[in-house]
Amino acid sequence: MTKSGPFTGMQGRMLIAALLGCSSVIAVSATGAWAQQTDDGVIILEPIVLRADGDQPGSIVAMQSAGAGKIQTPFLDSAASVSVITEAEIKQRGAETVEEVLSYTAGVVTDQYGADDRFDYFKVRGFYPNAYRDGLSLGNPFGSVREEAYAFDRVEVLKGANSTAFGVSDPGGSVNYSTKLPKTERFGEAYVTGGSNDRAEAGLDVGDNLTKDDTLSYRLTAKVRDGKSEYEASRNDEKFLMGGLTWRPTDATKLSVVVDVLDRDAVPGSGGFPIGTDFDRSEFFGEPDFNYRGTDRTTASVMFDHDFGGGLSVGTNLRYSDTASDFGYAYVSGNSGVGTIANRAFFTSDNKGHQLIVDARLQYDTYFADVDSRSLLGIEYSKSSQSETLGFGAAPDIDWVNPVYTGAPDSVPTITDTFTRQRGRAIYAQQDLTFSGRYIASVGLRHDWLDSTETNHLSGVIGSSDISETTGRIGLTYKATDEVSVYGSFAQSVAPAELGLEPERGEQYELGVKYAPLANRAIFSAAIYDLTKDNITRTDPATNLQSTIGEVRVRGLDLEAKAEVTPNMTLTAAYSYMDSQIVRNGTAGNEGNSLALVPEHSGSVWMHYLVDGNQTRGDMTFGLGARYVGGYEYDDANTASTGGHVMLDASYAYQVNEQTQLSVHVSNLTDMKYSAYGGLYADFYNAGREVSATLRRNW
Repeated sequence: MTKSGPFTGMQGRMLIAALLGCSSVIAVSATGAWAQQTDDGVIILEPIVLRADGDQPGSIVAMQSAGAGKIQTPFLDSAASVSVITEAEIKQRGAETVEEVLSYTAGVVTDQYGADDRFDYFKVRGFYPNAYRDGLSLGNPFGSVREEAYAFDRVEVLKGANSTAFGVSDPGGSVNYSTKLPKTERFGEAYVTGGSNDRAEAGLDVGDNLTKDDTLSYRLTAKVRDGKSEYEASRNDEKFLMGGLTWRPTDATKLSVVVDVLDRDAVPGSGGFPIGTDFDRSEFFGEPDFNYRGTDRTTASVMFDHDFGGGLSVGTNLRYSDTASDFGYAYVSGNSGVGTIANRAFFTSDNKGHQLIVDARLQYDTYFADVDSRSLLGIEYSKSSQSETLGFGAAPDIDWVNPVYTGAPDSVPTITDTFTRQRGRAIYAQQDLTFSGRYIASVGLRHDWLDSTETNHLSGVIGSSDISETTGRIGLTYKATDEVSVYGSFAQSVAPAELGLEPERGEQYELGVKYAPLANRAIFSAAIYDLTKDNITRTDPATNLQSTIGEVRVRGLDLEAKAEVTPNMTLTAAYSYMDSQIVRNGTAGNEGNSLALVPEHSGSVWMHYLVDGNQTRGDMTFGLGARYVGGYEYDDANTASTGGHVMLDASYAYQVNEQTQLSVHVSNLTDMKYSAYGGLYADFYNAGREVSATLRRNW
């Protein structure tokens, strides 16, 4: 409970706070009974503000997150930059993919490969992050399965090195998806969507109690889509089904089991366009009969929590997944130099994998003297196997003025055929101490053991690698007031390199300020950082062998705000500055260059406004957003680049009745076209304007 005077000059304070920066919080105010007696005996009650620690359904502002560790931490208390994208924000913007969910987040750049839909493409502070689901590693999204965003009720982006909490990762950050779980009340939604590129989609998310005492609940989430991409010879089909049960035998115990199946039948992308040309996105220079991207994954997750009382609790998360994915296509591999003839190549990929990962942690919260203490001790075990076969070979040339397709090849030469087994073990600890309610110290330590064995079926060579690495993190926070905190932190990261080489290591220093006004639901944050990654595998020019001699550095600034400005208006704003540099690279010509696909400036703003209904019509909401990404280099040699661009998005929703809503979402409103990636062998355009209309019913 916090004392505060009357709230005056709110707009002025919000303007000042916007200049400082931002992140995610929920604040609620109430009047209490802090009394002061005057000389004439009159008792004056001053306002007392209560801040809610939990998230509020339907809000874009999240007050707490897992922060830099695996302990839920209030926004002001965490010595880290954390952005939370809630389910409410995802629905406001009509975000369909993970890239769309993340596209309005400070420090995050998406869509570096344009309309290429093989993977989830995004970078955090200049690096590809590792992704996690419910705190358990999914690996690097680049090269992995595209996640289904409808399966999650929030996404947390932790910026900066953080191997101490989650294990192997790059220093830019990490992204954690939270699975939708059963609730203790009846709820549901069903929707149908139609839109651009022949899109037809339907979804369902329902749940209820199976027992009268709320001890057993279920949730069923499903989605089916039939559609295309921007060119005729394409598919964008999907079937997704997820079912969950939660058992609560007591108020202190909860067990959830979730099983989901993802089945996608899509295409990898257009295959690119000849460099220096300007085509309509509907043109296609691949092969219609050899253009596929399939995903078939089954996942089972178990989450268990028990509170022993007295501050002692235990939690365990387990996930098993069985995945098969493949893609094959013909792509433009360069200009032949003869008229309008483009060279092409075939590429194929076939992957099968299994993963088991489990995390168990013990937490103890206590209080002594004037110190609040939270201690966490955990262990993690993982085991996985993966087979990967890659094919590559020349494809017939094509005339881009008069394309003639030649059909699927009889075969594509195999260039890689490997089978990899990996076993990971880790032990970690985190200690948070709060002194006098104002000074917060957080220390984390983790040790990872990672054993890998790779069998090369082409050469018959079996290679192995054993990694044993310790990483640490320390953060200090000072809560100057009940609305403002400042912090500093140092964190390390570690990621495996090629077999037989030392792992790649990173570290980051960060200073930040956070503001969470008690007068309204809003959060603001600003952070400056300096991160480096060394031991990067590069070709040593002296030996012409792979060696850990690379080093890169990124220095930057992140500003972010999420605010419920009025009961009818919400605002999300973000800005990032990144100064990236290749410090050592083996190739002397690259040293001093900027990192590939890392813009110096990026920013976004999204405003959502509600017009209350009356007796003749229902509520209407209007949303408008702008995303700016500055120019960036296509490669580390900095030989080609793209310019900056602004993309506009919009939404409109009409409340037909209390339970039914009709909404329209438009991405890339002006149909802006630019080359998101290219300059080497082909250009890859960004996705064009997409319009969708959704009829949704909730209960």
